[in-house]
Amino acid sequence: MTNFVLVAGTWLGAWAWDEVAAELRGAGHDVHPLTLSGLAEKQGVAAGQQTHVRDIVDEVERLGLRDVVLVGHSYAGIPVGQAAARIGDRLRRVVFVDANVPVDGESFLSGWPSGHVRQSIAEHDGFWPPPGAPEYAGQGLTDEQIARIVAGSPHPGATLTEPAVLTRPLAELPATYVKCLLDGDEPMPAVAELLKSDSWELVELDTGHWPMFSQPRGLAGLLDAAVRP
Repeated sequence: MTNFVLVAGTWLGAWAWDEVAAELRGAGHDVHPLTLSGLAEKQGVAAGQQTHVRDIVDEVERLGLRDVVLVGHSYAGIPVGQAAARIGDRLRRVVFVDANVPVDGESFLSGWPSGHVRQSIAEHDGFWPPPGAPEYAGQGLTDEQIARIVAGSPHPGATLTEPAVLTRPLAELPATYVKCLLDGDEPMPAVAELLKSDSWELVELDTGHWPMFSQPRGLAGLLDAAVRP
């Protein structure tokens, strides 16, 4: 039986996966949505990027999971990618959902065109607050779904500025990249390079950057298909 560990991006917690988790459980999988340190019900817990990597590895080990599919959305692709490289033969596959991927020695904010996120972190006591509702336009979300994201937790800034540490090349891992087309139809350069590997596959979903809200059934279907023979 496949064990899905689901990790959402900035500002979100395990709650973001409720609909996707229900669909996957209906398909016969075990599902373990995970809230990273410093977010949602874990607000107040100090967190850097390696804290988030440990959160994921520790959850897999604490539950004694095998045949694990790690799923990382957006920012969470960075700690999920590092964790996938560290859980050894427990890993079945890693799935990146419109996600950043870790590049050894680089942070989530490496290569960003401006310093507005760093400035926002500095102005909010080390946290990145969710942007206002207009920033989510054109992503296939309802007003209610946007309101849920905007009401999310401020994100610990250190997790965005600390560098990734890869213990093995990501190109060696069995991986699926889910590209959400309303967020741009081309993967970012680091992802495009990894997709040259025979171990990686690209699938597309005609929705925006938050498919766990806008297309939960479609996303669950892609996750299920990723582990079918």
